Amino acid sequence: MLARASLSAPTLGLALARWCRHHHLIVDDIRLHLHAEGERSLLTITEHRELGELREFCLVSVLRNALGLASWFIDSRLPVISAQFPFPAPPHADAYRVLFSGKLTFDAPQAAVELDTRYLALPLKRDEAAMQQMLQRALPLMVRKYRRDRLLVQRVRQILASTPDVMHSARTLADELHVSTRTLHRQLKEEGASLQTLKDEMRRGKAIELLNRTDRPIKQVAQAAGFAGEKSFIRAFRVWTGHSPAEYRKHSRKAAGE
Repeated sequence: MLARASLSAPTLGLALARWCRHHHLIVDDIRLHLHAEGERSLLTITEHRELGELREFCLVSVLRNALGLASWFIDSRLPVISAQFPFPAPPHADAYRVLFSGKLTFDAPQAAVELDTRYLALPLKRDEAAMQQMLQRALPLMVRKYRRDRLLVQRVRQILASTPDVMHSARTLADELHVSTRTLHRQLKEEGASLQTLKDEMRRGKAIELLNRTDRPIKQVAQAAGFAGEKSFIRAFRVWTGHSPAEYRKHSRKAAGE
């Protein structure tokens, strides 16, 4: 019920806000709240009564469930900058590092996780059909850490897509993203991508779109796709498709005519 109430939200931030609001309608013992301020946001739990022996289980599982669903909504791991809990470190405190990334704090004022606010602006990528399938394996999804984290990949794709005719280098992209070139390459690798792969992906898509939809000369298509010269574009396009740009255009239009 909570997941379905949040599914139609346009962004993760609104989905989590709905989750918190609707959670309070079915549970009086605790109250979830999302505080989105500046670069970092907090998902907190306020306790309204003594939770007794189940306190630790309640606080940990509720936060972990919210993070698991949030990661599923955006199809990307939602990293935790820090996690805090209002009780002493238990004997099994090492297990918390499996459930929560980032800094761990015990004996804190309340249970909370700190998130990067940029993730809250990401759109949801799931629909009702995907939710039906997810609910059949909901427990493992909520408990285990979601492995993919593609925030930087998405940001690089946005830059490349907005200026496809610009010859982006690792240095210019790193400067625009306010990171070092080393960090850029390292984080892209952690997210299962590389700068060259992303550039090729965007160039290929742009080139195929122009070849299919326009009559521009190959030289202009190469320039619009971000290539310095026509020859390098033709070589790359053969690697991508097995055909030259001219051959691809001819076969594509012949197939469309049929």
